[in-house]
Amino acid sequence: MSLIPLPLARKAALDALQPAPPESVPLLEALGRFLAREVVASRSLPGCPVSAMDGYAVRAEETSGSNRDRPARLRVVDAIYAGHLPSRTVRPGEASRIFTGAPLPEGANAVVRQEATVVPGEGLVDICVAVPPGKDIRPVGEDLLAGTPLLRAGQRLESSVLGLLASLGDTHVLVRPPPRVAVLATGDELVPPGTPALPHQVYESNLVLVGAMAREAGARVVALERARDEDRELRAALERLAGGADVLVTTGGASVGDKDRVKRVLAGMGATFLVDGVAIKPGKPVAVARLGTTAVVVLPGTPGAATVAFDQLARPLLLRHQGVTEERQRLRVRLDDRRDKQAGLTYLISATLEFREDGQVWTRLRQQGGGHMLQNIGAEGYAVLPPGRADFGPGDTVDFERFDHPRYLPVEP
Repeated sequence: MSLIPLPLARKAALDALQPAPPESVPLLEALGRFLAREVVASRSLPGCPVSAMDGYAVRAEETSGSNRDRPARLRVVDAIYAGHLPSRTVRPGEASRIFTGAPLPEGANAVVRQEATVVPGEGLVDICVAVPPGKDIRPVGEDLLAGTPLLRAGQRLESSVLGLLASLGDTHVLVRPPPRVAVLATGDELVPPGTPALPHQVYESNLVLVGAMAREAGARVVALERARDEDRELRAALERLAGGADVLVTTGGASVGDKDRVKRVLAGMGATFLVDGVAIKPGKPVAVARLGTTAVVVLPGTPGAATVAFDQLARPLLLRHQGVTEERQRLRVRLDDRRDKQAGLTYLISATLEFREDGQVWTRLRQQGGGHMLQNIGAEGYAVLPPGRADFGPGDTVDFERFDHPRYLPVEP
């Protein structure tokens, strides 16, 4: 197995899949998906001057010098509610009762809050405060103006974004469809959770693990299956699953042992390998291939290695299908512990961050191994130990690839 550097492997793997054609879907169905094109504001918000408060629409100059001892008494000529047009103009000596969100009547140029008024009798109001023009009025386009670029292609659609689109009158939005993912776990040692397991057997956890990671990347999981390390059974499962998936992910059987048959079976089926072995740890045997129109990602069987390999190669593929590439925040951090490594490999070590009072950022490394499960619980990202060096001591500075709050940028087919 000839190992290639991680950056080259990522680039080569992306050729296994192209962005899907966009589709228009109802807003709620678009939650968590990615915009396929820029959105420009189709109207101004608000679309006309409106009141920001419950109170009275007035001519500001008529409140000059007003206070509780010497209020300005005005005649109330209208009541204006949100969603209703004013019935008349405000003239000198007049005011209109107005409610939050209601359009401002002609003649008025300010709103006096209800709390700053007294009603001395029916049809009258005493204004007990002086207000300047524009007071408590939301002007046209205060939130946004029609024609303003609003959302960029690649924007992830969260609840607030969907609410904004609805406020513009939209019912649908253009996104790319989620990739269909099938997962195949291989290995004679595996038994399904919920059934008795002997000490030499292993509960199959990768179907849940990989299926969940695929969903986190926006995919739709269409199949979860198991197969033994037997060529005929593997081939039948691979053919069946590849036919209904955009991406087929296998776990186990990825290395060069007698029972590691997945790559050989795929090659016999005519698969074209774009990546076969990457200079990373854990996850070194990972491979990416094309089988007809289906992208295939071959992951190691150990959960820790499968997690890293999926994150670094399968996740970018699933996001590419949705028209985006992910940019994670990178920090320079200091190591809290010594780590020795193979000089030719990039190590990705699960870790947490510690922001110290002196402004330095340290990282707490987890115990890492291909078969370890606890290392990723609560991890904030990967400490990246680069190739070309074997020994790292406490206090050494390395890159930290942070999981949360990534940026998503559009990609072209």
